[in-house]
Amino acid sequence: MTSKLAVLISGNGSNLQAIIDAIRARMLDAEIVVVVSNRKNAYGLERAAQAGIPTRYHPLKPYRDAGRSRQEYDADLARILQEYRPDWVVLAGWMHILSDAFLRHFPYRVINLHPALPGQFPGATAIADAFEAYQRGEIKETGVMVHLVPDEQVDRGPVVASEAVPIYPSDNLETLTNRIHQTEHRLLVGALRRLLEGD
Repeated sequence: MTSKLAVLISGNGSNLQAIIDAIRARMLDAEIVVVVSNRKNAYGLERAAQAGIPTRYHPLKPYRDAGRSRQEYDADLARILQEYRPDWVVLAGWMHILSDAFLRHFPYRVINLHPALPGQFPGATAIADAFEAYQRGEIKETGVMVHLVPDEQVDRGPVVASEAVPIYPSDNLETLTNRIHQTEHRLLVGALRRLLEGD
């Protein structure tokens, strides 16, 4: 049975594109029912529109300006997604931490992609943090993981898949970032396939 995916993005949407391409190539038995961005100019919205996928823009600023809470924002985000009845919610470069006001509506059905190995470098600056640790001689590799998001902890939760990415002496932050993104695309599609097939 074809699974329905809702994808949350904040930026370029290259991982969204990887999912779109995998569905087109029949590598994933899934349909993206909506793409939601918290940023109006996120290029991922353009990618979705080109693929004929419904898009929604859900900014945080109006809530902040009105003195409304993150919980209210997250509850409204959950309501938007519920209109589309997704089986899974994929965080593909979504730069907000989701509260229980959102997560409780999709228990163990929220999937996050994070550019670090389990237990290392949580947060938005994971790739830069890993590169700095490499330069200090503390690590020789970083990686990528796909995990479920059962609660409000950042970049924690049951790991679905992970893969190490070596750091080379010739690397700079840009070359390392590019190699991590390539790994992300492959790992995310593979992890989604396993989850959708129930392996």
